[in-house]
Amino acid sequence: MEEYIVDVTAQNAQQVLIEESMKRPVVVDVWADWCEPCKQLMPVLEKLANEYAGQFLLAKLNADTEQALAGQLGVRSLPTVMVLKEGQPVDGFAGAQPEQQIREMLDKYLPKPWDIKLQQAQQMVADGQLDEALPILRQAYSESGERADIAKQYAAVLLEKNRAKDAEEILGKILMADQDADYQQLMAQLELKLQAADSPEIRALQDAVTANPGDYESTYKLAVQLTQSERHEEALEMLLNILRSDMGFADGAAKQAYLDIVKALGAGDPVATRYQRKLMTLMF
Repeated sequence: MEEYIVDVTAQNAQQVLIEESMKRPVVVDVWADWCEPCKQLMPVLEKLANEYAGQFLLAKLNADTEQALAGQLGVRSLPTVMVLKEGQPVDGFAGAQPEQQIREMLDKYLPKPWDIKLQQAQQMVADGQLDEALPILRQAYSESGERADIAKQYAAVLLEKNRAKDAEEILGKILMADQDADYQQLMAQLELKLQAADSPEIRALQDAVTANPGDYESTYKLAVQLTQSERHEEALEMLLNILRSDMGFADGAAKQAYLDIVKALGAGDPVATRYQRKLMTLMF
């Protein structure tokens, strides 16, 4: 397990203050037993270190037992807190500070929640866990205010899952300034996926349904074909159309197919949530 809190000594100072600060921010708390404000501050820093769960390392330095080290850091009063990044002090304060002020300082140097989710999802994609990566990418995309680099990664996984329509919606929101080579590549993949999704069987069934909208047998078969092509939203809309007229169509097969698609999309998927709501409205 990654360490959140360590004591700094002359023996581990190089590893904690220099090497570790190359990987993540190190918050150095310089304190002493006789210092009352130190006793107020330390529990706040320890609470934050545990809450942030390793995003930064809290390094506690006892100024009495490590006087030379405190001197090298230029400490003049206690408590003193420093933020180190890449071996250099980038921020800090002297004296006890309220928790909110410390949080605001930390937030300048810590990765945002969506960046952490993006890293998690990237690892999952690298491990071939696309189904697990999708909801995390969706959250990162939403929480980041639909940031373009996250949008492209999200769309890429949707395309891998043959969810071309969903990918098209995400890519359609990317602004001109962010339409780089990666975006163009994704658009080319999207075009191919959209063409491939229209199989002869699907086209034939679409023609049958267009000619006779009340032909629920063809509508049901088309919904199944669309599901197999990962065109979930279109399939759900067609099944919903059947269920509006006949909730028990094909001995409940249409309703079961509908529920299976919603379940396969996963909790939190916007399409699943929307169609779950539509079915509930229809039933109750």
